[in-house]
Amino acid sequence: MSILPIVKPKDVIRVAIKLGFVFDRQSGSHAVYYRKKDKRRVVIPIHSKDMKKKTLSGIIRDMGIKIEEFKKLL
Repeated sequence: MSILPIVKPKDVIRVAIKLGFVFDRQSGSHAVYYRKKDKRRVVIPIHSKDMKKKTLSGIIRDMGIKIEEFKKLL
């Protein structure tokens, strides 16, 4: 398994947009992004701190990509 990078939520949002996700709605401090072609949904917590590794791992899995591909898209 590859090592996860340390990223901010805005970096994760940038990758989600590159993958075709569009902003759907926000509930509190969590933004929901949706991709219509395969009906995938990604929930990204919007905080000023670095994203926790387990949270980032789950988001990458929800996007349907591998860690290596996520790193390339950063």
